[in-house]
Amino acid sequence: MKLLFIGDIIGEPGRKKVIQYLPEVIGKEKIAFVVAQGENLAGGIGITEKSATELFSAGVDCITTGNHVWKHKEIYAYLDHETRILRPANYPEGVPGRGKAVFMKNGIQLGVINLQGRVFMKPLDDPFKIGRKIIDEMQVLTPNIFMDFHAEATSEKRALGLYFADFITAFIGTHTHIQTADEQIISNRCAYITDAGMVGARDSVIGDEKTDIINHFLFMIPQKFKVAKEDIIANCVIVDFDEKTGQARSINRYGF
Repeated sequence: MKLLFIGDIIGEPGRKKVIQYLPEVIGKEKIAFVVAQGENLAGGIGITEKSATELFSAGVDCITTGNHVWKHKEIYAYLDHETRILRPANYPEGVPGRGKAVFMKNGIQLGVINLQGRVFMKPLDDPFKIGRKIIDEMQVLTPNIFMDFHAEATSEKRALGLYFADFITAFIGTHTHIQTADEQIISNRCAYITDAGMVGARDSVIGDEKTDIINHFLFMIPQKFKVAKEDIIANCVIVDFDEKTGQARSINRYGF
């Protein structure tokens, strides 16, 4: 069974790329389940019901998010009733939405967990402890468990991936928008990559117009960042796994 994970989708150009090509990719690569990182779907930061619905219509089964999920207030109520969108599970109790879900696809159950890092980010609950508790609960239902860890520091991603490697099918890092070249199978079980990358412009700074970002660094005053629109690349990974045992067979970087 194959799972496709799509890196951070940046604004309308990223959405259009996914909508145009995803159905073809699903058929060509025989993809059974699709997870997309969607915290930047709407205008390059945040997510809305409309932008999420477009992805679901294109074939995405689950949308994970991160720290930017709260940008648009309209999403709060939607998070409470749309079970296919996840926000990081280590936010405090009482915030809208959920950080985990178990899906049924083609008669197979797959669990997806969304967590957020704490290094150079907000001091949320401990992703190590919260993640382990969720994994223990989810293993009762399915051995097929996939994690999106939305974090800044590569060291934190690597440490958490190694900590969970004996218990989950795949650990996929997101947030930095730069695809890493360190995909591997850990402990003969867990597919790992530090960052899946993005669906955004090649000639940009993490999906935004390069001039805006360069000026920000040059002058150190607030700048309005615009989403770059040309030459959109789609960074993804494909995880091939044994749905009976939850053991990953391979992880490969993929693009369209």
